[in-house]
Amino acid sequence: MEINKIKIDVIETGLFGLDGGAMFGVIPKPLWSKSYDPGDTNNRIPLQARIVLLQMNDKKILIDTGNGLNWDEKKIEMYGFDLYSSNFDNTLTKFGLTRNEITDVILTHLHFDHTGGSTFRYRDDFVPTFPNAQYYVQKEHFNYAINSSEKDTGSFIKHNFLPLYEKGILKLIEGEGELFPGVSFLLSFGHTTALQMVKLVLGNNTFLYTSDFMPTAAHLPFPYIMAYDNKPLITLDEKKKFLPIIAENEWIIIFEHDKSKQAAKITLDDKGKNYKVKEIITITE
Repeated sequence: MEINKIKIDVIETGLFGLDGGAMFGVIPKPLWSKSYDPGDTNNRIPLQARIVLLQMNDKKILIDTGNGLNWDEKKIEMYGFDLYSSNFDNTLTKFGLTRNEITDVILTHLHFDHTGGSTFRYRDDFVPTFPNAQYYVQKEHFNYAINSSEKDTGSFIKHNFLPLYEKGILKLIEGEGELFPGVSFLLSFGHTTALQMVKLVLGNNTFLYTSDFMPTAAHLPFPYIMAYDNKPLITLDEKKKFLPIIAENEWIIIFEHDKSKQAAKITLDDKGKNYKVKEIITITE
């Protein structure tokens, strides 16, 4: 999709599977399986690792990097990772780009399915996947990630991001604000500390890449909150804060993990109590 000479695309870096119950928290399986997917024999539901490619002026920007390639056979089987699509040497060719041409990488947060593609193993070291890029994450989140709780420490795999910091190419941002013209942040604290949602104002269109604040369209109803969230009641408050703004202003949500829906505009349901998809938007064919 091109708007005012700025190109926005989504890159599907591959399906993977997580436990459906964990993805929907207190919501019973008969409800979430109907609204999203019934899951496989291991109760895993298919999730997409969908990232954003923004090409503006001389900038070629990625938002998040998916699961990457740094996995052993046990984890590949456990999560069902798609290593072909996770390999940027394969996925970027569709857009006529190479890894060397990426100038900036915005990381919403540092969980493995959002930053796994940021590095790769080269001999006995982990090196940046995008050697000419500057990476960005919130300072508050980075500090939490290196001292995380027992609940979520398994989600932070340090070789995905510490090599970037050690090489001086991971810039730590403090708070909301504009990074580039039309590219700014909204912070969320329910899923994890200082997750940065990325707001993109392109012409008359506003996109919001919600990351794990709103992982799929099935998470639009207020009670549909992941058990992975550290502070689910804060997630609930944030949904009540952000979803009316998104709906009233007709922002387009880009869903990072929805298996089939790239993006959508939302509206209140017929009862006026929860939000639902108003219009499905396809950004990249």
